[in-house]
Amino acid sequence: MSATTVNPVLRVAPASPAEAAAYFRASLAFHADVSDVAAALTVGGDPGFVLVDSRSTESWDQGHVPGAVHLPTALVPEQAERLLDRSVPVVTYCWGPGCNGGTRAALALAELGYQVKEMLGGFEYWVREGFAYETWQGREQRAADPLTAPVDAADCGC
Repeated sequence: MSATTVNPVLRVAPASPAEAAAYFRASLAFHADVSDVAAALTVGGDPGFVLVDSRSTESWDQGHVPGAVHLPTALVPEQAERLLDRSVPVVTYCWGPGCNGGTRAALALAELGYQVKEMLGGFEYWVREGFAYETWQGREQRAADPLTAPVDAADCGC
């Protein structure tokens, strides 16, 4: 690479290590991944959070994470207090990475005083990683997509 060629990755210099650590620490405070949520829900007992599906009723009926509470984003202001305990952290999700409904629901809940995180990947990655889900017809499960789930589903090494 010549001195006049601009490296697109380093077009903007990386943050300092301290700034990067603060950013990534904050990111972990705002996000949970599908595998961690699934592990917490399958251990048994209280996972320490309530999982909220923020999609429409039609989407919920098509499939949702077992044990999730259905609370569409638009209904958060009027129904959150009835459905959720303010002392229990909330993890929201929507369809997937191409949808920000889980983010909007998390914002609405945070503005109401709830501790909240968003599940990265949403319902799409829940299904793609091979975790069981419920539909209006009952429980279903698909084989894990090898591009999204680790070979050893118990430990991806990260």
